[in-house]
Amino acid sequence: MRDAPLACLQLIHSTARSGKIREALMHYRDPATAWEALCQLDRNLKPGLKPKQALLDRGRVWCEAPGNHVIAWHDPDYPPPLRQTASPPPFLFVHGRRDLLWHPQIAIVGTRQPSAAGTESAHYFARTLAAQGYTITSGLASGIDAAAHEGALTTGHTLAALATGPDLAFPRSNADLYRRICETGAVVTEHPPGVPALRSHFPARNRIIAALSQGTLVIEAAIRSGALITARLAAELGKEVMAVPGSIHNPVAYGCHQLIREGAFLVEQPEEVRHILACSLGGGTPVAPADAQSPRKPATDRPEAFRLNAEQQQVWQALGHDAVAIDTLCLRTGLTAADISSILIGMELSGWVENRLGRYHRGMQDAPSARG
Repeated sequence: MRDAPLACLQLIHSTARSGKIREALMHYRDPATAWEALCQLDRNLKPGLKPKQALLDRGRVWCEAPGNHVIAWHDPDYPPPLRQTASPPPFLFVHGRRDLLWHPQIAIVGTRQPSAAGTESAHYFARTLAAQGYTITSGLASGIDAAAHEGALTTGHTLAALATGPDLAFPRSNADLYRRICETGAVVTEHPPGVPALRSHFPARNRIIAALSQGTLVIEAAIRSGALITARLAAELGKEVMAVPGSIHNPVAYGCHQLIREGAFLVEQPEEVRHILACSLGGGTPVAPADAQSPRKPATDRPEAFRLNAEQQQVWQALGHDAVAIDTLCLRTGLTAADISSILIGMELSGWVENRLGRYHRGMQDAPSARG
């Protein structure tokens, strides 16, 4: 019996173009035969692998470990939606539950530097939709991605598409999250074991997220961001694109607002996401549920934080761009209610915050312009 995993690794590490690899796999239906056939056409393929022997060895060890899978282009388990993308991956390397690739998925993506409210929204949408049977798909990045994975893990399953090999967590700060995802969900990538994160890998990773998911939900994204790339790719594939609106004074809400202007669905509750996808799959026209809440009033802009002391800056960051109660600030900061109240009194007297019906907003004193 020929070594199919080794042949897959040889193919992906070689200089053969992805299109040629896919054609060979479909024609020969066997990675080892496809590799030999391509080597006959290009005598430089085998010698060219010598500098990559360490990666080949690392890949073989990974392939032999339980819970690891290589899904080739000709494999019947290759997800059909990925075949519709531009330059589909010849191979998918999966660690964990490969069956999740076929589950109904919703992508939740956004900025790496979210507000406290954005992080909470991502966690809330993810855990609610995961509890309803959806697999939450994201990119394991810091910020919104990580919050979405965390939320899904509390009630259901999540799938992480990586810009590295399947054995690497990036960023390293998400190593524990990566481990927990692998235990109950899965990670998927087109890159073989040992391949590090490169700048060009991230847009390519986004096409996997967009293709596998029935719809993409964006929660806080700047005008130029990877999340908007994912949304654009999803739209090109005929998938639904949804966005959560934010404060007009929050720069990482501008990307969501742009998507909404361009036709993305404005959503405020997880039930709206389910309704939009159900109508889309059923051929109907999505209409917001009657009980959908009206948009929240935008919060005020941000004064120059350097004029606040350390404790005030901590509270300022925890306030985010939407009204919050003292209990919420306690959870976000770890401070006691007495400490929070004392800090807020001083900030309110100075005009940094405003108290409206027991909920605190950022104030407008000395605030720069919305896009300043």
